Amino acid sequence: MIFDTHCHLDSVDFDEDREQILNDMETRGFTPCVVVGADMPSSRSSRALAQTRPWLYWAAGVHPHDADTYCDAFHDELLAMMREKKCVAWGEIGLDYHYDLSPRETQRVVFARQLDAACEIGKPLILHIREAHGDATDILRARRGKLPQGVVHCYSGSAEQAKIYLDMGFYLGFDGPVTFKKAPRLAEVAQMCPRDRLLVETDSPYMSPEPLRVRRNDPRNTEYIARKLAEIRGETFEQICRTTRENGMRLFGIEEK
Repeated sequence: MIFDTHCHLDSVDFDEDREQILNDMETRGFTPCVVVGADMPSSRSSRALAQTRPWLYWAAGVHPHDADTYCDAFHDELLAMMREKKCVAWGEIGLDYHYDLSPRETQRVVFARQLDAACEIGKPLILHIREAHGDATDILRARRGKLPQGVVHCYSGSAEQAKIYLDMGFYLGFDGPVTFKKAPRLAEVAQMCPRDRLLVETDSPYMSPEPLRVRRNDPRNTEYIARKLAEIRGETFEQICRTTRENGMRLFGIEEK
């Protein structure tokens, strides 16, 4: 049983065969699964999808790409969402300096505002940080001692930066890129990550793992990521599946059913 802790199954990319995928996931043991919001529309659609299966959970938040859309009404709606039991995390939130789809200062302000709310609510964090580790670390450190646990989703930094996040108590999420042939830095991070901080994600429909890179991704492809992590870490596939599932359940407060 493999736990995909980060996917976007609400995406229109799955409109034609979503039910087929969900049925296959349930039959083959790719459960539980967290559907993650990246803006207010996808936070709402993730919530709706999570109601269709007992093993689907959801997260809500506004991605740095959409930081310039953030407003008081969205903030209040997110606070209301966090009161729901199947909403297991605030995210994905953070900073993205690769595309700069929202101004960097706006990203920082919105990230800080969502972090402060998450500190009060106590729900885990799902962090999206790309080419912005310095600023993100500063914002997080300013709230050290107040932050709930969380995961640095689709980790892409160095081993040295990973140690900083780990020291803060965060988990590291590994996605399709860890399977790529030219990803020695990610392999180094995957090897050094403590066993109890390791998570498997797909970020589907994006970032399909090898050997499926030209295809749409979906949560069943966690198998490829788990097998690569087992190879890198010198563990068995079964150990990785069990460990990452236990870690995800613990982080998101999901009880075995």
